Amino acid sequence: MQILTLKGKGSGPVDKFVLWSVLLLSAVGIVAVYSAIAYFAATASDGNTERFLFKHSMRVAIAITVMGVFSIINYHVLAKLSKVLLIISISLLVATQLVGVVSGGAARWLAVGGLQLQPSDMARVSLLLYISVLLAQKQVYIKSFSKAFLPIIFWIGITIMAIGISDLSTSLVVLTAVMVMCFTARISVGHITLVGISGIVLAYAMLLSSPQRAARVESFVGMKLFPNTSAEQVFDKKDEGYQAEQALLAIANGGLTGLGPGKSAQRDFLPAPYNDFIFAIIAEEYGVAGALGLLFLYVLILFRGLLRIAKNAPDPLGLFLSVGIVIMLTLYGFVHAGVSSNLLPVTGLPLPFVSYGGTSMIANGAMVGILLNISRHVE
Repeated sequence: MQILTLKGKGSGPVDKFVLWSVLLLSAVGIVAVYSAIAYFAATASDGNTERFLFKHSMRVAIAITVMGVFSIINYHVLAKLSKVLLIISISLLVATQLVGVVSGGAARWLAVGGLQLQPSDMARVSLLLYISVLLAQKQVYIKSFSKAFLPIIFWIGITIMAIGISDLSTSLVVLTAVMVMCFTARISVGHITLVGISGIVLAYAMLLSSPQRAARVESFVGMKLFPNTSAEQVFDKKDEGYQAEQALLAIANGGLTGLGPGKSAQRDFLPAPYNDFIFAIIAEEYGVAGALGLLFLYVLILFRGLLRIAKNAPDPLGLFLSVGIVIMLTLYGFVHAGVSSNLLPVTGLPLPFVSYGGTSMIANGAMVGILLNISRHVE
């Protein structure tokens, strides 16, 4: 396919602003996880925080290595494999629902050889790759409903539903990212609106099927919306509202400059402070100033990714892929911060390159590596 062939070696330097932002986020993550995981280590591993620190540091090292490898692989090579990768990802998502590890009432992990993998992370990367390929290939008739929109929405719909069965928040972030890609590719606004309406209907149906998800939304808005939840559970500050309240206390404790490294008090009360609410722990220890500094790194990735790499991409494939990667990574960061600040319902999304995680960290490393490879082709 000619659309997947790029003239030139792409031997230029990578975007240093993106690279250093990711490295700084990773360094902050190692320090923050070491502090936030202390209480969990004391109860689950006899106080051996070094064990978790080593484990997280190894995952960061693997993610950075993956980033480096992907930064030297021509993104057109990955694009040629994108359809196969997406089919494998969807198959793994289906397998997860059948034989996956259930935690918190949802099957999100697949046990393979003693390791637990989260197929949704592979799915979001492969979906961005393949949708970018389709958008690039169909530019001549991109406004056509049958030739362009239907083939594209078919793969988007299957993947989003496969992810959303057990992880609604991830599916909504992924859907938002691919819709921004479609808008950039000049797909009809009417078609995009149709997808948005369908996404809202599907999200509502998924909330109806899961009392736990519905209760989180009701707790956030402060009113009863769904027939499948218990009002006592929803409005009890010791139940659904507990996480949000503890996160706000952490941010309030931190004030402007913070309590200092390792001095968080709310890490002993927040569920999963090393993952789902690590932003609140950072705000408590380093204050609003530290939290804003962290968010600035995501803003820097957003602006460099869109205004330099995407804007000056050598071809449509590079443009669409850059937009999708940047939007997805920064959305994860902003949504995580919004949840910790009680501006959004509790979702459980990790903070990219900061939260304690495995496959999500590696998937993010792969995406940044692809973005850096595109930046090598930018003049």
